[in-house]
Amino acid sequence: MCGRFAFYSPAEAAASLFGVEDPPPVEPRYNIAPTQYIAAVRAADDRRRELVMLRWGLVPFWAKEASIGNRMINARAETVAEKPAYRAAWRHRRCLVLADGFYEWHTAGDKKIPWFISAASGEPFAFAGLWESWNDPASDEPLRTATILTTAASPFMEQLHHRMPVIVAPAQSASWLDGDDDAVAGAIAAMPKMRAWPVSRTVNNARNEGAGLIDADGEALSEA
Repeated sequence: MCGRFAFYSPAEAAASLFGVEDPPPVEPRYNIAPTQYIAAVRAADDRRRELVMLRWGLVPFWAKEASIGNRMINARAETVAEKPAYRAAWRHRRCLVLADGFYEWHTAGDKKIPWFISAASGEPFAFAGLWESWNDPASDEPLRTATILTTAASPFMEQLHHRMPVIVAPAQSASWLDGDDDAVAGAIAAMPKMRAWPVSRTVNNARNEGAGLIDADGEALSEA
């Protein structure tokens, strides 16, 4: 799964990798948690790509209350096209969630140790995402939310967890945003090489922030 991640690269540089011109500024974040706002690239009405902020935890358009989104931070890539909560967004509302890395908790003995996973190149990347717009009866403002797709772990990630987010390289972004049925398979095949290292359990508290959260606290792993 993907329950916590970081995005701290300059938004202009990261967004430009995915075809966005003149993106708004985005505050660097090192401990992004569910229900917080995340930076995402999507196709605008004129088909140009835009960078928007979406609340993490998808609320289907037919939901009676927004709290359902708290349980829908991830969608399994294997079943997302058929699930009632996601299938409309799968067809019509895809997005790319910008990130520099994500956290995973690996069980070692009786301890759960947080690891930070990033691209081996150090460059930002994107998660495959879906977004929705929900009309709050108590407000005139629509609530726009998103979920991150996950898939079976790569051989590298299996060392830490059995699931991982679907990572989309810039070259695969058009296929994903255009709604291609085979976009997930293409993204997985083109996924960048990764690296990972253990970090302090300070990251366990979602209120903690700052670059020190991704400092290595042990030996790193790197994909050859």
